[in-house]
Amino acid sequence: MKTVHKKPKAKPAKSAETAAPTKVPPALPSRDSVKRFLEEAGGKLHFRDVARAFSVAPDDKKALRGIMKSLEASGDAERAGRRTYTEAGGLPENALVEITGIDRHGEAIARPVVWDGPGRAPVIFMQAEQKGQAALAPGARVLARLRRTGGDKYEGRTLKRVAGQTGSIVGLFHAMPPGGRIEPTDRRQKTEWVVPEGETMGAQEGEIVRAEPLPGKVFGPRPARVTEKLGSINDARSVSLIAIAQHGIPMDFPDAALAEAERAKPTPLGKRTDLRAIPLITIDGHDARDFDDAVFAEPVEHGYRLIVAIADVAHYVPPGSALDRAARLRGNSCYFPDRVVPMLPEALSNGLCSLKPHEDRGCLFVEMHINVHGHKQSHKFGRGLMRSAARKTYEQIQAEFEQSPAEYEHLFSAYAALAEARHARGTLELDLPERKVVLGEDGTVQSVAPRPRLASHKLIEEFMILANVCAAEELERLKLPCMYRVHAPPSPEKLDNLRNFLKTLDISLKPGDALHPRDLDRILKLVEGTPSAPLVNETMLRSQSQAQYSDENIGHFGLALSRYAHFTSPIRRYADLLVHRALVTGLKLGKDGLSPEDSAAFADIAEQITATERRATLAERDSSDRYLALFLQHRIGELFQGRVSGVTKFGLFVTLSESGASGFLSMASLPDDYWAYDEATQTLSGRRSRTVFSLAQSLEVRLNEAKPVTGGLLLGLAETFTPARQTGPGRGAIAKGKTAKGKSGKAGRAAAGDAAAPAPKKHKRRR
Repeated sequence: MKTVHKKPKAKPAKSAETAAPTKVPPALPSRDSVKRFLEEAGGKLHFRDVARAFSVAPDDKKALRGIMKSLEASGDAERAGRRTYTEAGGLPENALVEITGIDRHGEAIARPVVWDGPGRAPVIFMQAEQKGQAALAPGARVLARLRRTGGDKYEGRTLKRVAGQTGSIVGLFHAMPPGGRIEPTDRRQKTEWVVPEGETMGAQEGEIVRAEPLPGKVFGPRPARVTEKLGSINDARSVSLIAIAQHGIPMDFPDAALAEAERAKPTPLGKRTDLRAIPLITIDGHDARDFDDAVFAEPVEHGYRLIVAIADVAHYVPPGSALDRAARLRGNSCYFPDRVVPMLPEALSNGLCSLKPHEDRGCLFVEMHINVHGHKQSHKFGRGLMRSAARKTYEQIQAEFEQSPAEYEHLFSAYAALAEARHARGTLELDLPERKVVLGEDGTVQSVAPRPRLASHKLIEEFMILANVCAAEELERLKLPCMYRVHAPPSPEKLDNLRNFLKTLDISLKPGDALHPRDLDRILKLVEGTPSAPLVNETMLRSQSQAQYSDENIGHFGLALSRYAHFTSPIRRYADLLVHRALVTGLKLGKDGLSPEDSAAFADIAEQITATERRATLAERDSSDRYLALFLQHRIGELFQGRVSGVTKFGLFVTLSESGASGFLSMASLPDDYWAYDEATQTLSGRRSRTVFSLAQSLEVRLNEAKPVTGGLLLGLAETFTPARQTGPGRGAIAKGKTAKGKSGKAGRAAAGDAAAPAPKKHKRRR
């Protein structure tokens, strides 16, 4: 039998499609992918974590390190250790934080003490303290361990309390057996504190008290002990005391500082320049208590000769003295409707350092020559003895000049030249009317009146600005430290917000890298006289960076100046005192100039006095808000005209036209609808009614509540409110009017507060 051997079938060759894929090492991630990964991680990551997340091969790790260095160099990532990284602008794992308020659940809210990132500082929600530990109070500082919970929000846990930074509570005491409760005066604090029996310090119902937290349970009301009684809430003069206590502004001077002030003697002529024959005059508000600057002007060939003389505070406050330490602690004077908390004791601030008429006073002066167009030709500083020829108020000198122009012709002519130079360089001229709270003898609010903005105000402002510029230039020439007043250009984020707001008014804004103050001022002139003008001015102000003190010069954006210092108010600003001392040292005008210790500490001092200035600003604003609430609390139920000054996902802020007070109109007060908040256009839109609420919109509102304790006003819509409906797809017709160009139609509606009504997005609420 023949055996047949079967030949094995040849295997077909694999096509390219069916062939097994060759393993290809993964490609390197892009810069954007790594940046996104760091953002989503919300904390620090080791280099190996990044490599593992993107499956980077060992041979490609060198290239990945290059990507990480590139992100670090561009500011998109930060080094958090030897080989660890974190998202730029984030907070470290452990940081020093300050408690700023208490939320509605009684938990502390904090912010980092040091924040150099863009935009607002992150919000930190602190965990409850351990059992037996006192709760955290506003003002307390602690070292905290932080964990990012998303966006700019963090969760914090106390690691260590900073000695001497325990914080305090300021509030209204309510007597409730067995002890009492404290209603906080800070609007950011949503919960009350309970005062146990025996810890009330005898406080009575309706008294403003200061308290400190006590150890208590982790959950439930936080206990506190009354440590100081500040006065009755029924006494209008206690209103400013609330702000002073709440912001921790020191009121009492140490005995040593008071003794030094009392020992001070009038300044002799000595080697000083005798200016007593020159008719220098002081021009201040009618309620001014100290006069620290005097001015003089006369025509010379091709221009004017100006003299600005400033009180010689450096003569009375030597470096390192008790007076110097007290002044640095305060940083500046604080001004309230009923009182002043001065930087220096009254014996100096209202005595020997005040340029009272017909009395010899020591001064530092600068003599300046300008041409007819206001451009400075030369300047010279000196130390002198002067005698003020007259003390004038702004209103007096304005009226006297208008009645008899020859009386102050030289002063106003020099001012006109300086104003021409200011206009030529293009400064930002915000029109924000300031309102003055007028009190009666018993401390009650008599009226709230707008402060006039006269040519005499601007005259003094221009003289002082020129003197301040000269001081900065002189210290740079002498190569000595200078305490600059700097104002950075608006940040890209704020400019984007401003640009989006202006789009709703059909106004365009140049790109940020090409922006000059005159570009912003052009917009202000464009809307001048229109209903939108107040809101455009206020929005423009909010878009600006905050001015501050610095030992490094970056210029002053708002004034369009390359260098600027503060020289003209050493009675009420510590920065000016430092500039005086530096000039005394550099020009060899005495032995009471700048100390080596101060020279080395300029950066630290700049940070501290910037903080005290902002503290004073907040306290003064809070005090005014409370006085306005006190003024309006007897008008509950009345109707007021106002304009929308803020739009949030929770409701509207409305500024009352009559008083300038700002109140809140909550979402619950709006008509029943499905509301959508659009952050880009700053609008609230109703889906069903097609009603749109937008910035600058005119509204008639009813005052529902006024709380002098916190300064808060709650508003409601008037019964006569007629919903403004959209007139077409995505366009609301809030109000009709004309633009600054005088045209009607789309641009006209925009200038009057009209804004696009977007399709409902996030933050929708059913009412």
